[in-house]
Amino acid sequence: MRRKELDEGLKQLQELLVEMGERVEHALAEAMASLQTLDAEKARVIVEEDRKLNELEERIDQLGARMIATQQPVAKDLRRILTAFKMAADLERMGDLSVDIAKITLRLQGQTLVKPLVDLPRMAELTQQMIHESIQSYVQENVDLAYKMAKDDDEVDALYNQVTQDLFKLMVSNPQTITQAGMISFAGRYVERIADHATNIGESVVYLVLGKRPDLNV
Repeated sequence: MRRKELDEGLKQLQELLVEMGERVEHALAEAMASLQTLDAEKARVIVEEDRKLNELEERIDQLGARMIATQQPVAKDLRRILTAFKMAADLERMGDLSVDIAKITLRLQGQTLVKPLVDLPRMAELTQQMIHESIQSYVQENVDLAYKMAKDDDEVDALYNQVTQDLFKLMVSNPQTITQAGMISFAGRYVERIADHATNIGESVVYLVLGKRPDLNV
């Protein structure tokens, strides 16, 4: 009976984490879309829906704590719960960073973009893929897919460097763009940080499967 209850609890944790992952992936996509078109209404929806991610993280924390207290899991079962705590925290932070991007859209409301966004949306698309694959690596306990996060993160970093270089050149050539270009640069930084958190999930999956935590953010 205890094993059945433990398995049911672990399944529920996984379902909650998958839901969080889907919501974060959607939030990033919508936040970037709002920035590309300076769609304030779309941005406001992202800000409002963030509370649902916070609620999911709280449910995961409560469920995991209750399982530890009542089921006394050991070995891999305990690692599953500890991994759920860590992943939920990373996903919640990713949601916050998506909100930060949406808030940039709100601050730029009524303006026209100083240049079309090209590399920044590419960063966001790659990061969305990382979010999706990090959750799949967890569901499948796929260590190879988890380690792929490091390679993908390097690609995001390279795009971020390109974004910042292009914006710097723009600010030098046209000082009137400094304020807006600076905000767009911050958006790039937020996407880069989301990718870092997806990489953290890869590390958590390796810990879950192998019992050791590598450093994929190098």
